[in-house]
Amino acid sequence: VENAELRGAIEAVDAADKDRGALGRRVVARAWADEAFKARLLKDGNAACSELGIQASNATAPTKLMVMEQTAEEHHLVVCTLCSCYPLALLGLSPDWYKSREYRSRAVREPRAVLSEFGTEVLPSTRVVVHDSTADCRYLVLPRRPAGTDGWPEDKLQELITRDSMIGVSVLPSSA
Repeated sequence: VENAELRGAIEAVDAADKDRGALGRRVVARAWADEAFKARLLKDGNAACSELGIQASNATAPTKLMVMEQTAEEHHLVVCTLCSCYPLALLGLSPDWYKSREYRSRAVREPRAVLSEFGTEVLPSTRVVVHDSTADCRYLVLPRRPAGTDGWPEDKLQELITRDSMIGVSVLPSSA
């Protein structure tokens, strides 16, 4: 099975649940459309999400939301090496692969190899930064905005955003 074929199959399954990741997509689209919101989101994810009426913290215990922006210089990847801590409120149910022992261990040891298996090639000059979620701190990746989307309304931008791009295992088309 080729990486692109596997990626397509994963995205097809995810697409069946239209609400999966809807709040995260809303947050990302707002950050793309509003630079002031983006600055607040990168500074304090919980407070910025609260502005949109979104409770980003874990419902059973307070958690801090850290938002990491993909850039040409840095590619961010999220993992939880201990269990499967994940911003459930923003991204919906975590995928089985995210909870797997193999992903949790290899994402830290060999992140470029893991990314490649997801069909994501990161330039050698780009630093890969792995963020290990904990019971107290969850991470969300702010994907790079695809070229040619300036002036798009937020609802149309949301259609481009995938759960996996908000975890960092994939990039959006034309934003690589």
